[in-house]
Formats: sequence, structure tokens, C-alpha cells
Amino acid sequence: MKIYLAGKVPKGDEEAKTFHNWRDDYKNILQRIFPDADCIEPYHLDLDESDLLLVVGSDCKQIKDSSLVVINAEEKLGVGTATELVIAKHYQKPVIAVLPKDSHHRRSNVVFHGKLVKDWIHPFIFVFSDFIVESVNEVDNIKDKVLNTEIKSISIIDESVNYFEQQRSS
Repeated sequence: MKIYLAGKVPKGDEEAKTFHNWRDDYKNILQRIFPDADCIEPYHLDLDESDLLLVVGSDCKQIKDSSLVVINAEEKLGVGTATELVIAKHYQKPVIAVLPKDSHHRRSNVVFHGKLVKDWIHPFIFVFSDFIVESVNEVDNIKDKVLNTEIKSISIIDESVNYFEQQRSS
């Protein structure tokens, strides 16, 4: 089993000096839950970061070859991680988002246009994820579901458009 770890990567050598490699923490937990797991990191030393198509191709290939994508949404996501959610659906990979309550992309008791949303989750994270947990440790509680549940595919895009059109016409 290959698990692709999507989330923040350091931007350059300076940022790498102070970057906490959260992937090491996730790997330790996920390899306990899935003992045969090989956790895949998109950021590696032998990748020429000046070759942008190579970088995107590397990430896409790693997602394509993975059995599961785990996204660290504990902090604000960047464009790369958000795009990896869509790529995972393109390749029909299950996605688990680690998204704690009261974090950047999940807020409690938010009011939009006068309507209270008790547990607001960023719509794109919600729609493109198959499972949402508050901690990577909670993956243990859902591992059987992850491996045995029908997952969302790229068709979720058209489904959301159709839903929008139906809601607007009613």
C-alpha cells in the first residue's frame, strides 16, 4: 500500500531550515495503522525544482501510483495541495483530510449572509475528500471504511454543477 502525503512543503532552503516535517509524524502513525504502508513524500532532494513540469509530473505520478491520499489540512492549504485533491479524484483515489475543528478551513458557528453554520468546512475540502478526521490518529477508526467504501471520482465536479442548477431552478 502506498499513501501519498499531501500538504505543506518548504519553499526553498531557507524555509526548509525551520520547517517542521509533519510527514514524519504522519508516517509513524499511518505505518502503525497500515503496517504494509509506504508513505510517499512529494518533496525530495533529487527533484529539480526549476523544472516545473517535472515537479507537477512527479506529484501526479505519485498520486496515480498511490492507494490512498492523506491531506494535512491542519493549517492553511496552498494551491498545490488543493490541486492534489482534484488530481486524487481524477485518479479515483480515496482521500482522507485531516481537518481539526476551529482551524483555518473548519470553523465553528460561522454566520454567512445571516445564516448560522455550526460546523463550517471549506466546501472544496469537503467535496473532494472522502473522509474527514480531526487527527491523523483517527484514521485507525475508519481504516476498514477507507478500504471498502465507494469513493468519489472526478465526476463530483459535474455532480456539484448539476446540484447547483437543480437548486437554482427549484
